[in-house]
Amino acid sequence: MPWKDNYTTSDEIGIRDGDVVWPQGQQMALGLTVNLNPAGTARGITAKDLAYPTWHFGLNEGLDAFLGLFAELGIRATFATPALVAEAYPDVIARILDQGHEIAAQGLLGEDPATLAPGQEAAHMERATEILTRVTGTAPKGWFALSHPDDRAATGCATDDTVALMKAQGYAYIGNGLADDAPYYWVTDAGKAEALLALPYYYHFDDTFFLMFPREGTGLERPAALLRNWQAEFRAQYRRGRYFNLCVSPARSGWGHRFENLASFLRDALAHPGVWAVTGAEIAEHWEAHHPVATHLRLAPSIWRDYADSLS
Repeated sequence: MPWKDNYTTSDEIGIRDGDVVWPQGQQMALGLTVNLNPAGTARGITAKDLAYPTWHFGLNEGLDAFLGLFAELGIRATFATPALVAEAYPDVIARILDQGHEIAAQGLLGEDPATLAPGQEAAHMERATEILTRVTGTAPKGWFALSHPDDRAATGCATDDTVALMKAQGYAYIGNGLADDAPYYWVTDAGKAEALLALPYYYHFDDTFFLMFPREGTGLERPAALLRNWQAEFRAQYRRGRYFNLCVSPARSGWGHRFENLASFLRDALAHPGVWAVTGAEIAEHWEAHHPVATHLRLAPSIWRDYADSLS
């Protein structure tokens, strides 16, 4: 509750470095999210988005480069996928799964649920879950609410109801929590201590905000700054033994020198001993087993107080 209340609700104090436990004495966990959402706006995917040249590059040359690199390094990534994409490109999804990666949900149309009519979010989530289960053969365990290129704030596309709906649908985790740099519990009902695991994400490590900002073609892309962010954060989290997630798209980071930046970063990171680079579902399963809600969710009364002239 406390300082994370109304942001991404959890404990007041996150887990201490020395209490983090990774499998077989590994030093840290590395999460790699691949964003397969071509939507240019919060409304979700349109026919124009699917016809865009960079999207086709991403699903072909870009994806080839990604999968080859991941296989070389033994990384198992999580592909955040709108249900429409999974249904439209089942061969692509099968190829990703055949190489041991995870398909997680990213909406029905890759939309921001805040754009939907009241009550429509639940129907969209149910439909997205059904499609992804049918296409992949198993129910998705993770849900991502990633921002869109036109979003004014890079805080993700979730409503006050999103996480409770996820819990009702049987999801194990949400993949872009902003309230900590280690996995934590996003509380949906403080009175009952009901919560869902959130895996950390931060937009400073997401190529959307460095390779297509503010719009593709503006000439303001900053691949060197993105690489520096990845390198600096990895060093910090490796030293502390915590968790680091980066988010990339084959339509953005699959090109030439951008891909070389990603490849050089991952090769250097995986050269460090004890880096556990696995899917979000594997990280969530481990965290739930070793840091369960029953013993690690320590709720306290909120420190927030509303006043007559407050804007909250």
